[in-house]
Amino acid sequence: MTHKYKYGLVLSGGGTRGFAHLGVISALQELGIQPDVISGVSAGAIVGAFIAAGISPHDVLNIFKKGWFFQYTKIHLPVDGLLKLDGVKEIIEKEIAIKKIEDLKIPFHICVSNLNKGTAEYKNKGPLGDTVLASASIPIIFAPVSLGRYLYVDGGLMDNIPVEPIQKDCENLIVSNISPINPKANLKNLVQIATRTVYMSVNVKSERVKELATYYIEPKGIDKYDILMRKHADELYELGYKNTMDVFKKKAISIS
Repeated sequence: MTHKYKYGLVLSGGGTRGFAHLGVISALQELGIQPDVISGVSAGAIVGAFIAAGISPHDVLNIFKKGWFFQYTKIHLPVDGLLKLDGVKEIIEKEIAIKKIEDLKIPFHICVSNLNKGTAEYKNKGPLGDTVLASASIPIIFAPVSLGRYLYVDGGLMDNIPVEPIQKDCENLIVSNISPINPKANLKNLVQIATRTVYMSVNVKSERVKELATYYIEPKGIDKYDILMRKHADELYELGYKNTMDVFKKKAISIS
């Protein structure tokens, strides 16, 4: 069977743990692996947008460390959500010159949840900023995003490891999962409870994803990091980098 792409990369959701995705991608590039197609959701959609636009993982790390999440998150009256994530769209539109998903340098699929239909959708065309914003809008915490006739929220609600749109097209499928469920997690506030509810979908399908993945990367200890805290950016980056190197070393992979 001839595959369309040699390497496909899947990036899960997980808030500011997304810094680990950048470490994963940095390690892959060092190993000589450049993804030919990317599928991302929530934090993975944010990271994926920058990488698909051709921006290096280290440059993306520096952009994120400026404090975009909290600096550009707007509190508003809780009619449909406690916060607005408009700042994510603003940063993407400021830092990425490309405005449409289909014009990115690397083919990119963004998982979003259709709030009206109750289904997952995988967008590879349309406005980049608005679609990424929708993919990262955790229900209740963040306001839904309108795309056409429908309202959309965090894609992780329906599919937090979006292998579906690319799994059949790739010779090698690399999965980076930054949201393993920690049964001992201290759920102290509404944000943590809401995000935990969304990412519970990970457990349901993680075993199946492991079977599909050529390389499955789940940084050990990442569940200890709060998904809305950016002060551990460098630690998470290194965690993703080191774990990726370990995965490839253990499998004794020779990259051609």
